[in-house]
Amino acid sequence: MTTAVDGVTYTPGELDRDATFYVAGHRGLVGSAIVRRLRAGGFANVVGKTSAELDLKDRDAVFAYMAETKPRYVVLAAAKVGGILANSTFPVDFLSDNVRIQVNVLDAALANDVERVLFLGSSCIYPKFADQPIREESLLTGHLEPTNDAYAIAKIAGILHTQAVRRQYGLPWISAMPTNLYGPNDNFSPQGSHVLPALIRRYDEAAVSGADTVTNWGTGTPRREFLHADDMADACLHLLENYDGPGQVNVGTGSDVTISEIAATIARVTGFTGETRWDTSKPDGTPQKLLDVSTLRNAGWTAGISLEEGMERTVAWYRDNVSALRV
Repeated sequence: MTTAVDGVTYTPGELDRDATFYVAGHRGLVGSAIVRRLRAGGFANVVGKTSAELDLKDRDAVFAYMAETKPRYVVLAAAKVGGILANSTFPVDFLSDNVRIQVNVLDAALANDVERVLFLGSSCIYPKFADQPIREESLLTGHLEPTNDAYAIAKIAGILHTQAVRRQYGLPWISAMPTNLYGPNDNFSPQGSHVLPALIRRYDEAAVSGADTVTNWGTGTPRREFLHADDMADACLHLLENYDGPGQVNVGTGSDVTISEIAATIARVTGFTGETRWDTSKPDGTPQKLLDVSTLRNAGWTAGISLEEGMERTVAWYRDNVSALRV
């Protein structure tokens, strides 16, 4: 796909494998998967810093790092993330931290002439009651899910920031909106995790302890789409090399399951044979969230890891690393 930004034509193509490629958030769920994919794809100079080494909320430090490394490509995968409980309890943190991270990294990338930037958002940017499957055009057409609206607003700001750079400076920066992701290096904390890693931990602990029951939040009826982080990473590289356009691109599988169905899958994979109960006094969140991935498919990419395979791989990784996980 060849597009023009303010009269400047850019044709996506194979990225320079010898160029410096900065992955912000390189140790997180998505960032670590992107690093694995880039290295497997022959990129020789993939760089990143831990949050202890570089606080992305520190504007001066971010500018200094970007000036020192001079990356040609950047993927912004760093973010403060969490599930319903964390987002509901700490909305200021999710809004403030993420806006600062995004503004600092994107401004520093612009100041240092980064050629290609991929900003990663979240499917929670879309209205709570958007038509399903959710098309990219649904952005800003309705009210957000109130349990994570602060995080969503921050991510919407990142999308608009990326689009503004395209309009004002003509740079071929793009953004992608993944569906619910899972895989190695996820946050399995009981307080801060998303639904799928929380379920994996809950069912695995129940299986190990021999518990008779597991109790989950809500009714189990909401429908969700899940994508393995390794598929997400592959999609990111594909977009960088094959797509250019101002609108955000949905990244997902194009199919969904109920929370009760995913719970049953995890129970089976972990070996839990007891009863699953549902605490209906707890919130369900958005009733359905399925992305329309037509744009991505038209760009030549589809997911390759089935949910069953992805669950088996993730549970195996969790068990191998449980002693070192975030708590």
